Amino acid sequence: MICEKCAGEIETVLCNHCGENIVKLGSYCYACGEALDSDAPEKDREDEPDLSTRILCSDEACIGVVNEQGFCKVCGKEYIPPSD
Repeated sequence: MICEKCAGEIETVLCNHCGENIVKLGSYCYACGEALDSDAPEKDREDEPDLSTRILCSDEACIGVVNEQGFCKVCGKEYIPPSD
């Protein structure tokens, strides 16, 4: 489908539930309300980071995550492990 404003290509999808060919505006079909790609296999999640292994900044006022070198990605402070 071609955009009337910019003449660019617009992504369309076929709804598995109602069969309508619609412009992909979100996760649900705007014709019938069903979730799009509900019958499609789950997407590969290898590219997503494993959040359970992240190390949070030791400065409790910072929301950053510690990088591989041991420094916070937001404030730059060196990571200090908690004392037991």
